[in-house]
Amino acid sequence: MRPTNDYIAAYDIADPRRLRQALKILLAYAIGRQKSVFEVRLDGVAFERLRAAVSAIIDPRHDRFMLVRISPHRDCEAIGIAPAHVREDFFIVG
Repeated sequence: MRPTNDYIAAYDIADPRRLRQALKILLAYAIGRQKSVFEVRLDGVAFERLRAAVSAIIDPRHDRFMLVRISPHRDCEAIGIAPAHVREDFFIVG
């Protein structure tokens, strides 16, 4: 298994069509989300694939996309109804 890192992925996309495309892409990677902010767990290959997929649809003159690495040395703190941060080494699809 390749090593992974946790990231916060966020976007601000002006066009509704590009916004729906970005949402669809991010949902494929998300392990948690709140509106246009997602928690994603990526290895190096997935990081590059996600970056390329979003780069292909956004208009950099009007849109913004960010991936911010979450430090593995700090706990994630959620206040309110946000789900607790869960670390899993695998997913079962069935």
